Amino acid sequence: MKSLALNSLWFLCVLCASVVNGFTLDREAFSFTNYDLHLEVDPGQHRLGVRGKVTLRNDRPTPEQVAILQISSSLRWHALGSLGKPVQFVTQPLASDIDHTGGLSEAIVTLPQPVAPHATVDLDIAYEGVIEVDATRLTRIGTPEDLAKNSDWDVISPSLTVVRGAGYVAWYPIAAEVANLSEGDLFAVLARWKQREAGSQMRFGLHDPNHDNDADQGVMVCSGEGLNAVTLEGKAKFPTAQCIIRDVAHSAPTFALAHYGMVERPSIVVNNLPTHAVAAEAYAGAGQTMVPFITNWFGAPREKVQIADLDNPDYAPFESGPLLLTSLVSSDPVRAGLAVAHQLTHAAFSSPRPWIDEGLAHFAQALYLEHEKGRQAALDYMAAHRSALSQVEGSPGSEDGASDSLVNTVNEELYRSKAMCVWWMLRDMIGDPALKKALAFYKPEQDSDPSYMPRLIGAQTQRDLQWFFDDWVYHDRGLPDFKLESAFSQKRPNNSYLLTVTVENLGTAGAEVPVIVKFATGEVTKRLELRAKNQATIRIETPEAAREVIVNDGSVPESSAAGHTYKVAPPKDQLP
Repeated sequence: MKSLALNSLWFLCVLCASVVNGFTLDREAFSFTNYDLHLEVDPGQHRLGVRGKVTLRNDRPTPEQVAILQISSSLRWHALGSLGKPVQFVTQPLASDIDHTGGLSEAIVTLPQPVAPHATVDLDIAYEGVIEVDATRLTRIGTPEDLAKNSDWDVISPSLTVVRGAGYVAWYPIAAEVANLSEGDLFAVLARWKQREAGSQMRFGLHDPNHDNDADQGVMVCSGEGLNAVTLEGKAKFPTAQCIIRDVAHSAPTFALAHYGMVERPSIVVNNLPTHAVAAEAYAGAGQTMVPFITNWFGAPREKVQIADLDNPDYAPFESGPLLLTSLVSSDPVRAGLAVAHQLTHAAFSSPRPWIDEGLAHFAQALYLEHEKGRQAALDYMAAHRSALSQVEGSPGSEDGASDSLVNTVNEELYRSKAMCVWWMLRDMIGDPALKKALAFYKPEQDSDPSYMPRLIGAQTQRDLQWFFDDWVYHDRGLPDFKLESAFSQKRPNNSYLLTVTVENLGTAGAEVPVIVKFATGEVTKRLELRAKNQATIRIETPEAAREVIVNDGSVPESSAAGHTYKVAPPKDQLP
């Protein structure tokens, strides 16, 4: 017994030393391949209790015996075990902005025996604590408190429980390096964690131990495949709701619990708070009428879109897989249409690459506006994204622009806003039928190479688009900067006019840009391919003398809007 006690003391001393020297810990040695969790939620106490089992895989080329498990700093570890026996572990606080509190509770676990490379080990886990609105990670870097709480709104409460996954709340165990918002590495750490967790699965059951089984029960929605309630003896019960997440990395485990009303259509379910029933009908109606339009572009939805209501209209919307969390305070059909177009696209088309997955969902929103209100409405919508994009794209991210390329970036402004513009430009360049065919041939399980989607697109056109993909997808070359150098008109013998226009691209990325010629009774638009740091000339025939030339209608993002308009002088001579 004395020897065992001394050995345990020696272990704790060594382990504590490793805690003090936390930089020696290999936090990414193990990845989580499976979660099987049972959650107990007590809304009145803001409490979450979790017990269950996780499966860890050794990703290192050598045997590993020390594993790291991290949860939110507002939660506390109770027990960890393996094969029915407790395992030795110590905990330490860790500052990290991967959780809304700005901190994690880190368990450093010594496994019963070393785990071979690529082998797995199961751990029994138990922890509990509270989840309340906490925007510490944002306020400590200077974000005003109201704005911070409109972003980090996760909470367990009697009126509404809504909790998002890692990156917001580490309510399930993760293992990641320290992420710091002030140093701008949060998205990079999250991206690396998602890459390691790709294909991992989660099953969790959620139970409220204080529910009166004879009372009107709440509804749970989640970002995976869920069973909101069961019916017993004709009464809706909520003893336990089940949720299955097929890919934790792709669909952040998220759940919401409230006394939701429900409006259901064949392709969409809208869960609304009691005061938002009218808006719920608007969202459901928009979703069902939009299905043929989305199907024509991206295929038929493979799963139902889920929308869950938030109780504050200022809260920033959040999406994970087919689930959208947003306030339904407004029944504005355009707002509803934009939200539903985005989610239906996700339900119909999936990709492991953010620039494809998110870029197409945003592209679908622009398509929806064009379909409902015309091209200018779509361009106006994209203009709001371009203003933020021009700040991000002030200069390429690296010498060759590869680190912030669309195929590599973890910057949301790039893989959402820039990618949307890229898809719109591709559509203008090759046409709707060719782009729809390329999307129809896309298979996410075959997308193992960054050139896979560009090859599908290239196969549908006779044009060489390698230069475009080099500038916009494979590298971050910045943005174009178009300037009209000259424009002069000549009258032809058939009484038509020939306008010669010269455009220069001062920017670092090439594009095909529209050139619009205006005359007394109308206008003509032609497209001009213009590489970076180059000049090109185009000749455009018009039925009347041109009065004005405009380069770029807003469909191509630029670093500057100067030099886009040129007044054309009346023609002085006639072509022979």
